[in-house]
Amino acid sequence: MATTDPNFLEAPPISLTTAVLDNAKRSVLAFQEYTLLSVQSVTNLFHPPYYASDVLNQMDIIGVGSLPIVLLTGFFIGAVMVLQTAAEFERFGQTALTADVVSLALVRELGPAITGLLVAGRNASGIASELGSMVVTEQVDAMRALGTDPTRKLVTPRVVATVLMLPLLTAMADFMGLIGGFIISLFTLRLGAVAFWTRAINVLAFSDLMQGLIKPLFLGFILSTVGCYMGLTVRGGTQGVGRATTRAVVVSSVFILITDFILSKIMLFLSGHIF
Repeated sequence: MATTDPNFLEAPPISLTTAVLDNAKRSVLAFQEYTLLSVQSVTNLFHPPYYASDVLNQMDIIGVGSLPIVLLTGFFIGAVMVLQTAAEFERFGQTALTADVVSLALVRELGPAITGLLVAGRNASGIASELGSMVVTEQVDAMRALGTDPTRKLVTPRVVATVLMLPLLTAMADFMGLIGGFIISLFTLRLGAVAFWTRAINVLAFSDLMQGLIKPLFLGFILSTVGCYMGLTVRGGTQGVGRATTRAVVVSSVFILITDFILSKIMLFLSGHIF
């Protein structure tokens, strides 16, 4: 509807280039703020005060709380891998190689990646929701008013707990995956326990174990810092908390997959030179 007010000015249309540049600037600013938060969460470890009780509490929430879903998922991943590979190996009479494939795939790649994604879906969203609710209810502002650093109190314990617990969860997922693969091998391929476990253990080299245990350290750091950043930057009340929770899962999952690819490339190179 047209207006007759002579002082009324229509807003100029926004061009596609302007919109793209604005989004790019916001993305760069967000990445800068996320980087600063991540660095600060690490530098807090080098000087007091420390919140050991908060770290232990978060280790219980993140580690013990995620254990059932990680064990269940690891078991069925190992079982499915045997089902998918058994048919091909049976054609060549090399069913014993099933143990080699399951062991290498779980320890090198599937264990760290799947565990990271599961913990991101469960805990990155929970961290973003919890911290976002504290921001909305002005609890974070109250902490600042009382002289407490929110990054030291809220972010660092969650980062430390996630980095410590994710390798343990990954190891449990790998073990359950091997158990699942063994059970399916026993009933479908008639592969004995000695044959399966001997090949599954002997095929692993030191470099494979290093890959499987180093990756979770980086993945845990990523999913925890992304969840904290999304929670502390909530805007828009309770609706903003919901959006931050969704973004935390999506962004951390994408970062985990990208980081996993980069780490795999680096560690495959180093395995022939250092490990």
